[in-house]
Amino acid sequence: MKTMKTVLVGAMSAVIVFGGIEVTSALTTNKEIKVCADKTTGAMRYTTKSCKRTETALILNTQGPAGATGPAGAKGDTGAKGETGAKGETGAAGATGAKGDTGATGSNGSTITELSICGAGGTSLCKEGAQGPGGGTIFFVDYHDIYAGFNYLEAAPQGWGNGIAVNQGGLTGETTGTSTVDPLMKWCSNLSSFVLSGGREQHAAVGAGASNTATADAVCNGGAIQAAADYVSTVGAKSDWFLPSEAEALLMQMNLVSLGAEGYAAVSRYWTSTESVAHATDAQNWYTNSGGWQDEQAKTSVNWVRPIRAF
Repeated sequence: MKTMKTVLVGAMSAVIVFGGIEVTSALTTNKEIKVCADKTTGAMRYTTKSCKRTETALILNTQGPAGATGPAGAKGDTGAKGETGAKGETGAAGATGAKGDTGATGSNGSTITELSICGAGGTSLCKEGAQGPGGGTIFFVDYHDIYAGFNYLEAAPQGWGNGIAVNQGGLTGETTGTSTVDPLMKWCSNLSSFVLSGGREQHAAVGAGASNTATADAVCNGGAIQAAADYVSTVGAKSDWFLPSEAEALLMQMNLVSLGAEGYAAVSRYWTSTESVAHATDAQNWYTNSGGWQDEQAKTSVNWVRPIRAF
């Protein structure tokens, strides 16, 4: 039968098993402890001195060499993504960047200016009252670009009809012009039917005179329409003259009267290119003291003629 005996030596307790000794430390320490064990009885005692010759010295808590490092464990799974941290403070403003290149020059706006294309040789400004490229008088400048196709309206010069042919296409009662007086003519050799189509309103506006005259000239063999279409100015050799529309004739009368233009027959009527009915056409009254007004004149009537041009 197994026998076991426990002995207490100082701060140590020992258990004797079959003559052997099992030592149990009662101390909590990792320091080395020296005990002396009797060679005969196996009894042990704690000491800090040398053991007797009848005893065997035992050193407890002797630290063995470090064990070999074990293999690295497997890499664990990636942890869940943490929450987004709070937004940091705004950094200081950076330095001002270098100045960029100058942009391309923009296009001109819609407002026009007076241009140096008038007068002899085109050296003076085109403004109301100035001499135009055809030797006449500028009476309208489209400063705000309202009308397409032209910027200026020019009335033919005084004496434009000096000696022109009259009473053409079977007409009678006409009088040629002089160096100071405009010619007196009937409107067209067609005296009783419409020459223009589409209604009076579309032929009355500013900008309509040129097309009115071109259309009527195709069927008129005499009269104011043909005289205006055939005129070629001495100055500039301009050949793009026409009989003004109702609105163009009103502009001419109002502006040229205020400018004191010469050569216009006062208290009289000037033909326009705007038909009102089949047998009559609108005429511009040239009253210098009461403003311009217009009325309907039979095509058989004889009235004054002054062409204009647009450019």
